[in-house]
Amino acid sequence: MEISGGRWAELALHPVRIRILRAVAGARRTTRELVTLLPDVPQATLYRQLTTLVEGGLLDVVEERKVRGAVERVYALPAHSATLDPEATASATPEDHARYFTAFMSGLLSEFSRYLARERVDFAADGVGYHQLVLHLSDAELARFASDLNALIGPLLGNGPGDGREARLLATVLLPIGQPPAPEPTREPPPGSADVPGTTEGKAHGIGNPDR
Repeated sequence: MEISGGRWAELALHPVRIRILRAVAGARRTTRELVTLLPDVPQATLYRQLTTLVEGGLLDVVEERKVRGAVERVYALPAHSATLDPEATASATPEDHARYFTAFMSGLLSEFSRYLARERVDFAADGVGYHQLVLHLSDAELARFASDLNALIGPLLGNGPGDGREARLLATVLLPIGQPPAPEPTREPPPGSADVPGTTEGKAHGIGNPDR
């Protein structure tokens, strides 16, 4: 199912729905498992948001089981990614991105608040941290950095629960800071060259680059 960028944002960027998608990522989850994973979400709200995600195409029902006379659904992410695709990202307006980023940060703050509400909070033992670094990178170095990071993280995305593993959230933000590089200075034509008959190059230069 093709999902437009605006429709994706409407469906996914919701505090409860984004947590459901995160809980299902990389695994199949029953309704009962989701209730256990999201204990602070009222069951009626959880069922309603699951229905919204399924109807919107961001979640699939991959199995239905009979449990004590009732039907229990098993959910998984669809084959297409439950994220904003590159085309939709490129076509989003600055206002769209402001909304998307606000939802991203709100979700991150909610997860961090839930972590701090645990009975035991131990940053060192839990491997928790938050940092800001400034990297000076050329375009080629940035591409190599992204490739190396994907190569490191990619195999870990296939890990399932169990074997002593705990779900851990890794959030990334990467953006240029400061002012963009100044453009190369425009070379002005010699005085009067734009008015010389037959010098079309000078005339084109004058039209495309008005005096500043």
